[in-house]
Amino acid sequence: MSSRSVAAVVLSYDGRHLLEIALPSLAAQTLDDVHVLVVDNGSSDGTAEWLAAEWPDVEVVALPVNVGVTAALNAGLKAAAGHEFVALLNNDLELDPNCLAELVGAMRAYPRAGSAGAKLLDFHERDVIDGTGDFLRWTGIATRRGHGQRDAGRYDTPEAVFGACGGAAVYRGAALEDVGLLDAAFFAFSEDVDWALRAQLAGWDCRYVPTAVVYHMGSATLGRGLSDFTAYHLWRNAIWMIAKDFPPSALIRRSPFIAAGFAMNLAAALKGRKLGVWARAMRDAARGLPGALRRRGTVQRKRRRSLAELDTVISRF
Repeated sequence: MSSRSVAAVVLSYDGRHLLEIALPSLAAQTLDDVHVLVVDNGSSDGTAEWLAAEWPDVEVVALPVNVGVTAALNAGLKAAAGHEFVALLNNDLELDPNCLAELVGAMRAYPRAGSAGAKLLDFHERDVIDGTGDFLRWTGIATRRGHGQRDAGRYDTPEAVFGACGGAAVYRGAALEDVGLLDAAFFAFSEDVDWALRAQLAGWDCRYVPTAVVYHMGSATLGRGLSDFTAYHLWRNAIWMIAKDFPPSALIRRSPFIAAGFAMNLAAALKGRKLGVWARAMRDAARGLPGALRRRGTVQRKRRRSLAELDTVISRF
């Protein structure tokens, strides 16, 4: 284990061409002595060999097969255990030189911040916002604040938000130890929202840091748009997140919003001609529900916030 206080974990699958941009931007960070780890998630493009030759100081966590986003990130988090702060980064990013310094500085200024998120701008249109933190509703549907808007100053104020986009965020090691790792059952999508909700339940805050800027290509590995793969995992994982994480009082008192979210996802499936995908997601969500309910016990035992407190960071609709 490294003695350095900050680790940066970069997840990559057949993304050598993306790492050629991401890694130099990490090397150019003004924050000193960052321990960089790349999780090579079963790549077949020679990523591991290229890293060994071109980036010998980068620690490679080599996985023999693609185990999914969430399990691969957990492998990186385990390799980075013991660091005071751990950044989780997609490979399709370019970081501003001050990005990690700003994120870590905000975390140190707010001891109850379990995570901090950057201002994500579009890599190709750099005045367009990709996201300024995650926003969750009691419907179980999460969105990215500011997505698609022009960066015209609206999101230039540091503030508390529900959660950080897991593609470019810093997590406090103590919060990871308290809340736990990402839910590996999710495989991909919404694992960051689920972790953010568990952290909020456990009493940890999240800070949005607008001076920490990241340029994000967006779905460079999986492709843009709501593919069947994306839709399936979003719809299935939302059911598991509600089953695991929503407190008993929320399941009762916020049930109209939960039902509305279910209806909204069904309507989106009908509109997008993905009814078969939705049905498969619901079938598999039901099959995985016993496991989600078993994990619920661990989540709820760590809950320290009331429904009223959660209402300050989770919108009703």
